[in-house]
Amino acid sequence: MTTSLKLLPTHAKALETCAYCPKLCRTACPVSNADRRETLTPWGKMSATWLAARGTVPLSRDVAAVAWACTGCLACRDSCDHENPVAATLLEARVLYRELGLAPQEVQDVRARFDARRARAREVLRALRELPGVESGARTVLALGSEQLVAPHGVSADIVRVAVGLSGPVRLLEACCGLPLLLAGDRPGFEAEQAHVERELEGADALLAAEPSCARALAKFAPEMLLARAHRNLGQFGRVSRLADVKLRWHDPCHLGRGLRLFDEPRALLARALGRQPEEFSRARERGECSGGGGLLPLTAKETSAEIADSRLRDHDALGGGTVVTACASSLRRFRQNGADAVDLHSILAESLASAR
Repeated sequence: MTTSLKLLPTHAKALETCAYCPKLCRTACPVSNADRRETLTPWGKMSATWLAARGTVPLSRDVAAVAWACTGCLACRDSCDHENPVAATLLEARVLYRELGLAPQEVQDVRARFDARRARAREVLRALRELPGVESGARTVLALGSEQLVAPHGVSADIVRVAVGLSGPVRLLEACCGLPLLLAGDRPGFEAEQAHVERELEGADALLAAEPSCARALAKFAPEMLLARAHRNLGQFGRVSRLADVKLRWHDPCHLGRGLRLFDEPRALLARALGRQPEEFSRARERGECSGGGGLLPLTAKETSAEIADSRLRDHDALGGGTVVTACASSLRRFRQNGADAVDLHSILAESLASAR
């Protein structure tokens, strides 16, 4: 019978760095800020994982659940003098816990959820293939996240319009990056999806990604963020007149900002569409706060996920409210579920691109 989590010695440095730390990053974690338990601070999660790796604590579902109390927002890494890879280490722990049959029940159901969402996404993709500029033989491939594909209000169609407007004909990636499976600890499932992506990219010249978390999951294929390409072609975008008197506040998605270091680009694009700088949250850019929508937290800790979003929206309201703009499908869904007026940046850019013609 397995008595320890097989993370040593490869992850010993990361685990020990947190375990022996005086918890200086504790206020950076959105999960422990919302659910005030010591075990849910970055120190607590990494210490529990370290003890499990050493065999000091018995392996159990309760111990395993700590690994899923993370949105992957990277705030603790950026607050750490050592830039310790907490999220990556906990992700590896998830894989091992799942192999041992200790993953939370909600996580064990992710495969079925993934297949159901992919079926819905394929229906949307069929409709998107009818849009002008979508061609099966195009050498530029556009990857849309599954969250974007099933999101309401035509976000995916707007993304396609922006991609075609900037790059000419595009081919839509049918395969999924597999990130939901990896977050669930299903590495074989994730790797199988990545193999599908690799086959679809044969003969392609470029891969554009619209969802930040998907772009990071597809890192080995060197995708270019659609927002980065849009920023390089800033002159193609015009002012959207209907937004002249609308207060818009930019929310930095964790994977776009801290993950891909794209802070200035979305602000410049939004300013181009508005004719003015967007409103900001009290904590923005590198210090921007999480929406609570990532890491499968809405499945494993619904109330905590909702409280994280509420905290962000309380700041928004205190600053005068308005509309929240983001470029992360999970954040968009989380904010809307919490009652906020929220919009995807790509939808604004589709209008902005059309207005300049």
